Order: sequence, then structure tokens, then C-alpha cells
Amino acid sequence: MLLVLDIGNTNIKAGVYENEKLVGTWRIATDLRKTSDEYGIALVAMLHAENIEPDAIHGIIMSSVVPAINFTIEHMLGDYLHKKPIIVGAGIKTGLNIRTNNAREIGGDIICDTVSAFQRYGGPCITIDFGTATTMFITSDTAEILGGCILPGVRVSSDAISNRAANLPAVALELPKSVIGKNTITCMQAGLLYGYIGQIEYLIKKMKTEAGFPQAKVIATGGLAKAIADHTDAIDVVDSRLTLEGLRLIYNMNKEGK
Repeated sequence: MLLVLDIGNTNIKAGVYENEKLVGTWRIATDLRKTSDEYGIALVAMLHAENIEPDAIHGIIMSSVVPAINFTIEHMLGDYLHKKPIIVGAGIKTGLNIRTNNAREIGGDIICDTVSAFQRYGGPCITIDFGTATTMFITSDTAEILGGCILPGVRVSSDAISNRAANLPAVALELPKSVIGKNTITCMQAGLLYGYIGQIEYLIKKMKTEAGFPQAKVIATGGLAKAIADHTDAIDVVDSRLTLEGLRLIYNMNKEGK
């Protein structure tokens, strides 16, 4: 079995594959204060909850956008699963060429998303990951990551406005029936969510035009992907497993000798 880990700013997404079948998924809060033992005990407990013995894990791959936690996680994996993970980063085989100014700046999650989207849906394609930050990157029909853009996630935007404006409260991220709000809460929800949908639609259109790929397929993942996609025709596919599948595919390209 293969353990895949996607370490994000808010959560660590974990999954276990048996060949190509995903047999278990979990989320753990990303917390720099936790020790390797705390993470290890939690991971073993989650494996046991799915009747998976730690010894059944034959390989591990991880991507991370939180460098400060990497040592803790690697140390935990060595102690509790007795394995060293493949880490998605510079020099790893992906099947894609990165055509940005500095390929080392591209996050492991972005690489996983684009590998997964290109191999499973074809190119050209745009991948959107709705997380703490929302990332949007475009891949050509010849397997080249051309670049993209990064913007604050919806929750980050919501937290920012309520923290900086004394009279504006924290609100639930629920789409109101109308863009014309009738009270402070629905006004904020309309601005945050309808405004975010409009922003995403504009960026997709602009990205397709500048890259010269008007028919690029748009694949979205992340916590708010479905909520956004339900209210726009600009997103073609919502794939909640996009990043985890990318990790599995990249592992298979790099597992020899591991």
C-alpha cells in the first residue's frame, strides 16, 4: 500500500492507495506545535480505523507548502512507519516541463494538481485549488506548465475584512439568494462569494486568452471547489482527489530504487 500526504497551510490531507484504489482518506490539522509522536499516534490510529496495519505501507510520498513542518513529519514517518518518503520538489520526475522563471518556486501541491489533471483529463488544462490560498495554473497541450496566479482564499478574505473593519462580523461562507444583500451578513456574503466567482471567471478567461488555449479544460479541487463550480460554467470538472491522485502518479514515476 502507498501512503500519500499533502501538507497544506491549514490541513494535512492523507490517503492510502492499494494499487490504483483509494482505500482511506483523512485530514489532520497542520500545527507546528505538534511533535512527531503526536502526528505518529494520530496517523497510526487513523490507519487502524480502516483496518490498515502500518507494516502494510510499502511506500510514502509527500508534498508540502509548509517547510517548517517537514522535518517533524519525516521524523514521524521514520519512527512509526519505518519509511523515508519521496518528497515532491526540484529534480523529481513529473512528466511535465515547468516554463516559469524559477521552477523551484512552484509548490508541490501545484505540481501534483497539474500532473493529475494533465494525465487524467488531457491538455491544455487549467487547475484551480481552492485552499488557504487559491492557486490557478495552466498547462499546455505539450505538457508544459506555463505559469499561473495565486490569490487569497475565500476564508482568508473573509477573515481579513472582519478583522480589519470594526463593524463587520465574521460570516458563514454561504451563498445568499441574491447579490443584492438586505442586511450586513448577506451583503458580506454576496460580496465575498459572488465577487469571488466573478474573479475566478475573469481569471480563467484572461488565462485562456493570454496562453492561446481558449478550449482549455478547467479542473477544480479544494474545500470550496464544488460550491464555486455550482454557480459558474467556467469550471468543467470538480475533482476532490486531484492532489492525492497526483501524488500517486508521481510516486509511480519515481519509485524505482526507493
